[in-house]
Amino acid sequence: MIYFWATIFSIILPVASFYFYKAYQLCGYNLGDFFETVFTKGLPFGRKNKLVFTKRLVRFVVVYLVICAAILFPIFVCIKVPALIFVDTLVVYIFWPLIFTLAHLIVCPIEQAIKCFYIVKARKKLKGLKTKVIGITGSFGKTSTKDILFALLEKEFKVCKTPLNYNTEMGLTKTILNSLDDCDFLIAEMGARREGDIKKLCKIANPDVCLVTTVGNQHLQTFHTLDAIERTKAEIVLFSKPDATVFVNCDSPASQRIYKSCSKNKFCTCKYNGYAFASEVEFGSEGSQFYLNLDGDKFKLQTSLLGRHNVHNIVLAAAVAHYLGVSKQDIIAAVSALKATPHRLQLIKNGSINILDDSYNSNCIGAKEALAVLASFDGKKIVVTPGFVELGQRQSEENFKLGANIADVADFCVIMNETNKNYILSGLISHNFDKNKIFFACNASQRQKCLEKLVTSGNTVLFENDLPDNYK
Repeated sequence: MIYFWATIFSIILPVASFYFYKAYQLCGYNLGDFFETVFTKGLPFGRKNKLVFTKRLVRFVVVYLVICAAILFPIFVCIKVPALIFVDTLVVYIFWPLIFTLAHLIVCPIEQAIKCFYIVKARKKLKGLKTKVIGITGSFGKTSTKDILFALLEKEFKVCKTPLNYNTEMGLTKTILNSLDDCDFLIAEMGARREGDIKKLCKIANPDVCLVTTVGNQHLQTFHTLDAIERTKAEIVLFSKPDATVFVNCDSPASQRIYKSCSKNKFCTCKYNGYAFASEVEFGSEGSQFYLNLDGDKFKLQTSLLGRHNVHNIVLAAAVAHYLGVSKQDIIAAVSALKATPHRLQLIKNGSINILDDSYNSNCIGAKEALAVLASFDGKKIVVTPGFVELGQRQSEENFKLGANIADVADFCVIMNETNKNYILSGLISHNFDKNKIFFACNASQRQKCLEKLVTSGNTVLFENDLPDNYK
């Protein structure tokens, strides 16, 4: 009987490991983040994020299972002592963190060698092209600014951009190797979670033109301090080409300091100052209109993009496009035709119901702007949110503020997940929000049931952020 159950447990092991693999992948193959997730948040049993068996994950799984087999099979096949078989199986289950760590340590040098091979290959390819690199970094608005700039440049130039949120070393490398031909410009989004990340990206694609969007407290959990974030975002200036031109959205103190410390050819975009800025801004449920003050001229722009933060993104992109040779008439036309980047305050009409989809990687500044846009709609207003994560010690404070801000605008609030539930609830109550209009949901099914009760014709629903499966 012991042999039977030991055999069953050894067969279950690879299946049970599925969710360990998923957590490992969701944590970016970072062993420290993986163990923190598993031991503090639990395994990711949700269905929002599917496990993707990439080549990297397959290599890890093979090594992990080989180690497990090396522990199990000698006793199973050769010794066949029931007590030892049972103990052997327990060893694999009890000491899985050590086995997982060993597999990670074995695979890491292999992955590093593979990564270096492709990075060198990408550098060599880029060096052989006449393509100029436009690097974009910042805490918020990178992807939206990238998409806007692409739209402003594409009619005049041949342009390639990193797709979606491909803003890591391998994402940039993959874009260069698989998508880049002899273009005029490569627009490279450059993300970071730790100091030195932007420097690594600059070594792959050394920017000729640098854009710095708003710099704030995103990813405080891994950066720990705002100073570390600021230093990291400033790496794009330090490690760009010596003759690079730098454009900075100076609407935050941190980005202002980056601009002031820059010794290269530089341009500032902020309100009533600098090379480009927006004035007389009006925004509502149908979009935004404002005057773009650019290089001494002033002209009116209209866009379907929602929110004041998108106006800042347009101003920054327009300043770069004009500097690179795009006429003001073409900028006006391109801005009027802009479409929202999916899941970044994207307006979706569902019959007579308005949906504001701001579900991708929300942040404190963007959420405040999204609520301002929500306030411009008629009818009842419903906010669905799990709050913000990766804010370290400021997570409770920022989610409390989010609850307070929601209370000032919304008629109903659906709080998703458990992670920030109490913080958001406290913020709502602090602004006298009716407790009977607060609902809780742990998954998409429960959320749907809440919305079916609440949403009627003429209502507007704001989806503010969404958390991956490794958050409960």
